[in-house]
Amino acid sequence: MGGPGSEDRLTVPSATLLGQSVLSGVFIGALYGLLGLGLSLSWGMLRQVNLTHFALAFLGGYLTFQLAAVAKVDPFVSLAVTVPLFFGLGVALHGFFTRFKVTLLNTLLVTFGLTSIIEAGIQWYWTADFQRMESAYAQVRWKIGPLYLSLPDVITLGLALALCFGTWAVLRFTDLGKAIRAMTEDAPIAAAFGVDEKRLGYLVSGVAGAFAAVAGVCLALDHTLAPVQIYAWMGVVFAAVMMGGLGRPLGPLVAGIVIGVSEALTMAVTAPTWAPLVSFSLLIAILLFRPSRF
Repeated sequence: MGGPGSEDRLTVPSATLLGQSVLSGVFIGALYGLLGLGLSLSWGMLRQVNLTHFALAFLGGYLTFQLAAVAKVDPFVSLAVTVPLFFGLGVALHGFFTRFKVTLLNTLLVTFGLTSIIEAGIQWYWTADFQRMESAYAQVRWKIGPLYLSLPDVITLGLALALCFGTWAVLRFTDLGKAIRAMTEDAPIAAAFGVDEKRLGYLVSGVAGAFAAVAGVCLALDHTLAPVQIYAWMGVVFAAVMMGGLGRPLGPLVAGIVIGVSEALTMAVTAPTWAPLVSFSLLIAILLFRPSRF
């Protein structure tokens, strides 16, 4: 007979379960990376810890849900509405920070407050109940050997790879990207060479907001929405951004997949309650052994 806590003991999962867990971890990790992309850019390049990014992602998910439920708009067509809207919100937020010269620590406090306001607005309009968007995408599934994968998961992975690698390529190989990196490394010197720091700051903040809109569609496609979940996602994505490095587009994606696979394997081997410990244990280890990274 099992005693107290026997359900938390290690088990030996089958090869199929391990394979499915790794696959699921890659997909959820891709979403972590997509959610962390905008935060990494705003934090690493603008010195703004923009926690509002998570609230915007959920707001984007709810708007996608609303447009699909009421107007029967395809989730990806809704991006024509949410991407420009959130780009504008990102620009407005950067304008606020610039106008009042908000410090790095205060950006954390201000955006946490804004996150709470957005959460309250979501709860007021959509209630605190769980919402699930019905779409034709969710019905499409494939079987590869003993493993299953769904279309929303594949789309999320594809979008995460495209946006992260695309952003990395822009920053590395284009004149615009070189100007942004120069602004980040030494703004006064960059300005002396004609780099418009103010305009680039608005651009980066707007793009980060647009990325939140894309992440919101992926959230709505494959996950249940609830206002309180903003903070649950915030913790693990925050860890992925820290692990991946600030201002590095590929960093949150790689770290997110590592965290996602680690969490999935932990749940397969032991109890699901242990999974949240994985991301922060990995973060603490990196902070201890590679503190210069940050």
